[in-house]
Amino acid sequence: MATASPPLISSLNSTSTSFRTRTSLPTCSFSPKLLRPLASFSVKASRKQVEINVFLRITGKREDGFHDLASLFHVISLGDTIKFSLSPSKSKDRLSTNVSGVPVDARNLIIKALNLYRKKTGSNKFFWIHLDKKVPTGAGLGGGSSNAATALWAANQLNGGLVSEKELQDWSSEIGSDIPFFFSHGAAYCTGRGERLRLDQTSNVDPLTLLENVTNNGVSQSICVNDLELPAFQVLPSLKRLKQRVIASGRGEYDAVFMSGSGSTIVGIGSPDPPQFIYDDEEYKKVFLSEANFMTREANEWYKEPASASATTSSSESRLEIPNEM
Repeated sequence: MATASPPLISSLNSTSTSFRTRTSLPTCSFSPKLLRPLASFSVKASRKQVEINVFLRITGKREDGFHDLASLFHVISLGDTIKFSLSPSKSKDRLSTNVSGVPVDARNLIIKALNLYRKKTGSNKFFWIHLDKKVPTGAGLGGGSSNAATALWAANQLNGGLVSEKELQDWSSEIGSDIPFFFSHGAAYCTGRGERLRLDQTSNVDPLTLLENVTNNGVSQSICVNDLELPAFQVLPSLKRLKQRVIASGRGEYDAVFMSGSGSTIVGIGSPDPPQFIYDDEEYKKVFLSEANFMTREANEWYKEPASASATTSSSESRLEIPNEM
């Protein structure tokens, strides 16, 4: 498979009934350096807001008013870090975080995942969890779903591996339809139900053709088709302007510039360096920038930086510290 040079990413958010965006103005910039082999295409997920979508096609409208989606998902190396340790409590988990505004009770997907694990396995173990949040909330990168998958995996490790990863993957769909993706090898061609959307114009490109092209030739602008860009840009013109400015300022440095999912993240592949205007223009002073790589994982291991064993397990301390990649 062809390799892809580094990308850049940016995100903008606004309130809308059609898109899961926020009123803040974070812009994320990543730069994946290598598109690794697509090791798994068997996962089926219903929603689209995970790490980055290399492409996203609307393939049809369902009788229930939702749309069928086809998308190539890929994990990237931007993520939160979660620490797990066994708690002496026999009745509840305790979750803490480094940022305000994040629920630490049963509304949080981490707690939901741990409750689900106990329900399915009969385990009576509870946990102390600390979430060190690095990913902006509302960027549409699937941080909550990734954290839930990580919690299921960690709970299973700290219970001695009671069940298989396939069982964890199957259970995870009960609390979030995009969570099963994270139990793939890090890349998956996913199909399923999308949110209720009003779409006036979509691409006629066959998603399987896009998949074949990216497998054979790597990522390019013609492959990164996203049918949600047009309606998202109508809701938030500043997001469209950001994409246009990244393309113009890149002067051909980027192999592709595109919106991931329903927003509000703009991805630039081809260079690790953000355009100068993001640093200089007052409009983008609250932009969040980050370089990242595409990532995969081995069976029975969680996502970790290739250069270091940053995910560690200690049976004596019953503790896990996991860099939770998106």
